[in-house]
Amino acid sequence: MTSSDPYRLTPPTMFLVRIGVFLTLIGFIGFILNKQIKVAFFANPGLNGLILGVELFGIVLAISQVARLYREIAWVAGESARDPILLAPMARILSARGDAPLTQSLLRHVLDSLATRLDESRETSRYLTGLMVFLGLLGTFWGLLETVGSIGAVISSLQGGSEMASLFNDLKTGLARPLSGMSLAFTSSLFGLAGSLVLGFLDLQAGQAQSRFYTELEDRLSAEVDIEPFAPAAASHDSIQHLAAGVHSMVQHMRQEQQLIRDWVEAQAERQELLQASIDSLFVAREREPR
Repeated sequence: MTSSDPYRLTPPTMFLVRIGVFLTLIGFIGFILNKQIKVAFFANPGLNGLILGVELFGIVLAISQVARLYREIAWVAGESARDPILLAPMARILSARGDAPLTQSLLRHVLDSLATRLDESRETSRYLTGLMVFLGLLGTFWGLLETVGSIGAVISSLQGGSEMASLFNDLKTGLARPLSGMSLAFTSSLFGLAGSLVLGFLDLQAGQAQSRFYTELEDRLSAEVDIEPFAPAAASHDSIQHLAAGVHSMVQHMRQEQQLIRDWVEAQAERQELLQASIDSLFVAREREPR
C-alpha cells in the first residue's frame, strides 16, 4: 500500500493529540488551583476519591478506544500480521472466501457488524459520563441532608434563658457542622460536573475517530466491491413476454367472471318477471271469484 492510495485509512493521531492537549490544560488548571482543590477534596475524601477514580478509568478507556484503531488500520493496510479485533468478522470472511471479490450484500454485512461493535465499545464511556453526574448529585443531596439535620439539632439545642453572648457562642459552634455539610454538597457537585465535562470531551473525540475510521473503511471497501452486472437484453425480453402473457391471462379471466355475473343478473331478472307474472295472475283469479 503506497502513500498515494486515495483510499488509505488515516491514523487517529490527530484525535490523540487533541486529547493530550485537553488533558494538559486540565492538569495545568489543577496545578494552579492546587490548594483550593485539596481543601475541596478533603471535605469528603471518600466520595470525591470515588469520583476521581471513575474519571481516571474513563480517561484510560477513551484513550484506549482511539489507540485500538491503529491495529485495525495496520491490518487493513497489510502492515501488521496481528488479527484485528473490531474487524474480526471481516477477517474471517475474507480468509474463508480467499481471492473471491466482495459482493454488495457481504459489504453491507461487514459494515453493519463494524458499526455495532463501535457503538458497543462506546457504551461504557457514555455510562461513565452519566455516572459522574450522578455521583455529583449524590454528594449534593448527601450534604444537604446533613445540613438540614445539623441545623435542626442546633435549633433544638439552643436554650431560651441563656445570656446573649453565650447563646451566640453556642449558635456559632453549632453552625460549624451544617457549613461542613454544605461544603460536602458543593465539592462533590464540583468534582462530578468537572469529571463529566472531561469524559464528555474524550468520548466526543473517540466518537469522531471511530466515525472517520468507519467512513474511510466504507469508501475503501466500496471501491473493491464486485458490482453485479445487469441482466442481458434477451433475458429482459423473455421476462417482459412472461409478464405480458400473465396480464393477458388475468384479463381473460376477469372477462369470464364479468360474463358470469351478467348471465346471473339476467337469470335473476327473468325469474323476477316470472314471479311477478305469477303474482299478478293470482290477484286476477282472486278478484274473479264470486263473493
